[in-house]
Amino acid sequence: MSTEQICAESLDRAIAGKSWMNYGSIYNGFLEKGIAEEDIKPRENVFTFNAWKALGRRVKKGEHGVRIVAFRKTTKTDSETGEVKSYSSPWYSTVFHVSQTVPIEGPNN
Repeated sequence: MSTEQICAESLDRAIAGKSWMNYGSIYNGFLEKGIAEEDIKPRENVFTFNAWKALGRRVKKGEHGVRIVAFRKTTKTDSETGEVKSYSSPWYSTVFHVSQTVPIEGPNN
């Protein structure tokens, strides 16, 4: 899978997600960083590193985001029956506020 595909899928998951599970962590984390509550808008101006790349932005050097728990859909094939089972597995991700990013200006940025 190419970098562009990974970034596009990351953005799709971020925008289409239906869970509110991480909103508390997102708000608390960015409030601690001094970002005003009214300026924190998950799925509008808070995204992962790859989602920001898909939006034509990059995270500024030295910025630290907020760690969240997300769920990734995965499949597993039963070795005995050959049945393919689908399940969700937890994984950690880091999200960044738009104020922690800058536009990507060229291929070397």
